[in-house]
Order: sequence, then C-alpha cells, then structure tokens
Amino acid sequence: MSYINNIDLNKLPNHVAIIMDGNGRWAKKRGFERNIGHQYGVVSATEVVEAAREIGIKFITLYTFSTENWNRPKEEIDALMKLLVESIHKETERLIENNIRLLVIGDINSLPVICCKQLQETMDLTKENYITTLVLALSYSSRWEILNAIKNIAYDISKNKLIAENINEELFNSYLTTHNIPDPELLIRTSGENRISNFLLWQIAYSELYFTETLWPDFKKDDFFKAIVDYQKRERRFGKTSDQIANNI
Repeated sequence: MSYINNIDLNKLPNHVAIIMDGNGRWAKKRGFERNIGHQYGVVSATEVVEAAREIGIKFITLYTFSTENWNRPKEEIDALMKLLVESIHKETERLIENNIRLLVIGDINSLPVICCKQLQETMDLTKENYITTLVLALSYSSRWEILNAIKNIAYDISKNKLIAENINEELFNSYLTTHNIPDPELLIRTSGENRISNFLLWQIAYSELYFTETLWPDFKKDDFFKAIVDYQKRERRFGKTSDQIANNI
C-alpha cells in the first residue's frame, strides 16, 4: 500500500526543501561514472516534483548545485551544467502542462551564460503557473546568501536608504534570495548524511528535519510520501509547550 493513502491533505507542509544527495555513490556502487548518477537523479527530481504537485504542496525547493560544488573536477561541473540545460529545456513543456512555476535562487550570475538563458526562458514561460512552485537552488549556499544580504543592507545604510535601528527579521528576510518564498516546514536529506550542508540556514530555523538512508536516484514518489507522513506525526511547537498547542494558546 502506498504511503499516499496515509497522508492527511489538510495537514500538508506548504513548502518542502530537499538536499538531493547520493548521486555519485549510487553510480559508484553500480560501476558507473558519477555523471550517470546525476542523470538518474534528474529522473527522481522529476518524479518527486510531480508527487508534490499531486498532493497539493505549494513550494518545493531542490538543492541542485552549491557554491562549494564549483570545487569539483572541471569535467564533472561541465557535465552537470550541460545536464542542467538539457533537463530544463526538456522539462519546460511538462512544467507548463502541470501548472508548475519555476524559480531560481543563488548566485545565478556565476552560472554559464547558456544556463542563465535557459533558466530565464523557462521562468518566463511558467511565471503565471500557480499550483506548485519549483525552486532550484543553483550556485547557492546559505552563508553566501546571508553575507550578500548583509552587504546590501550595509550599502543601503551608507546611502541613507535604511536606518540600522529599523532592521528586524522581516526586513532581513526581504534581502534574502528567498524573500518571496515561505520558509520550509520540512527539510528532507537523502543518502544517510545527517547534516545541513550550508542550505537555507536562516529559513529552516523551525523546519522539521527528515533524514533517510536512500540514495537520491532511488528516492521516488512513495519515499516522498513517506516523508510527508512522518512530518504529519510530529508536533510543531515553536517554543511552546504541548499543552499550549493542544489548547491553542
């Protein structure tokens, strides 16, 4: 029986973020080159995004390429960028058909021109879609994002556009690349690694964390549904007691 039958559609997280980990290890276990693992990882990403749309999750963010990933061998980076362009081009029609909007967060200007062009084209074509928003974190790291926000705030203060005393959480949020995206209620990481890897550190302050041993290319729809079921079993207190939550205090 699929885990989808155990999901309460009235208690869905509004936003699910995923650290898609394990492509290289999946390929190595099978005697393949790492790039083959990334290709199979795209298949899992497509299936999981469709699963999110199927049950009505509004936002899903995929940690696609971190700023630290630029330190990988050039041939792997080149293959990843090529795969990114091909995948986005191939999936654009499916996104439109399924009413899925594409957004991108991260240091987009550091990506190859052809990647930026394809991403912008797909974002333009899907900007009116509203059922689910797919957010790709590309050339992204949370420390980069936070430092970039601080630099922009400091610049605006220097130009008398902002008063330091007025800085609060809401204002700081407005300087982040995720300023138009709600914080994730659920963060999933695959492959058995129990760490955050510089991903959405500000935004996941109160997210539920779900770790699985499953390598990303093996993570399919029902694995996603299983994570949602696990999330729905948890009590989200935000610093309150269980009694306060029960009595809506």
